[in-house]
Amino acid sequence: METLADYLRHDLDILVVGLNPSLNSVKAGFYFATKQNRFWPALNGSRLFVEPLEPGIEATQWLLEQGIGFTDVVKRPSRGVAQLRADDYRRWSPVLREKLETFCPRIAWFHGKIAYEKFLKFGYGRSGHTSWGAQPEKLGDIFCFVSPNPSPANASYSLQDIISSYDTLAQIRAKMART
Repeated sequence: METLADYLRHDLDILVVGLNPSLNSVKAGFYFATKQNRFWPALNGSRLFVEPLEPGIEATQWLLEQGIGFTDVVKRPSRGVAQLRADDYRRWSPVLREKLETFCPRIAWFHGKIAYEKFLKFGYGRSGHTSWGAQPEKLGDIFCFVSPNPSPANASYSLQDIISSYDTLAQIRAKMART
């Protein structure tokens, strides 16, 4: 299976966790590569970074150097969430759990409630209601944050809504850096 490579290293501030790679991202070789995806515009509009980044492999590698890595709950690419099945989550959630335990990022940043809830269900056997933003429970020492999925299929949230969520994450990251 061809999939999107993880961008991981030890001592990450943030691990960006998408639901699964899009076919466009696999082809392009970087996360959130679909032109209509709002991740890169939201990132550039937020206070996470001062200088705007041009979407691509180079920006993704630069982010990794700055302490931000990338992975997915499910590594099987698809056209959308409707193509994912329980078997995908059952297979891949334990793999993500192992990555989190191995690399121990300070923050696991899940894009979408589905990504977080499916991971908890199949990776930890937990269920419950998820709210946006900081999650009440940690995964070991890992702080969890959930923002709206920036996919163009998630039109319920505007670009400004997504930017506001990213700004909240920027504040949390800055606060953690001071402690």
